Amino acid sequence: MATANQRGQHAHERGTGAGSEESDLHVLAAQLRRMNGEINRLVQSFAGTHGLHATDVQALAAILDAQEPMTPGRLREHLGLTSGAVTACVDRLERAGHVRRVRESPDRRVVHLHYVPDARAAARTYFRPLAEAAAVTCTRFDEAELAVVVRFMAAMNEDLRHVRSDER
Repeated sequence: MATANQRGQHAHERGTGAGSEESDLHVLAAQLRRMNGEINRLVQSFAGTHGLHATDVQALAAILDAQEPMTPGRLREHLGLTSGAVTACVDRLERAGHVRRVRESPDRRVVHLHYVPDARAAARTYFRPLAEAAAVTCTRFDEAELAVVVRFMAAMNEDLRHVRSDER
């Protein structure tokens, strides 16, 4: 059985020619799918271990990564779900002890979602191998190369966000 790296190399070899734009795009797409699959495998495992859905883990990540306190409305927009689906998701996360709803605004109708510290620590422990793999991978690149990778990922995420928005 071929390793993941060997499969990626075979995909590259199947391209239309060394360095061709089509070949490079094919290899990039294959590697992005592969990375997405590996991360999804970890997410599914975490979700299963904690009695959650994969969407619940996406919600946790959105709450964790939010630049300002997350609200159910912003979470709905981020995940592309209906209000009812977000309510069910937040209910599951709250029952499982991962988040809590807080009314900390002068407007008592505004609900903020907070990641519970103990649950955050459990998630960090679970995903530590992912962080360690990323750290090891980073040692293979210099600062300039990593800056390009980060710029690419940020641009790709922004472009994908627009694609998702356009499809609604």
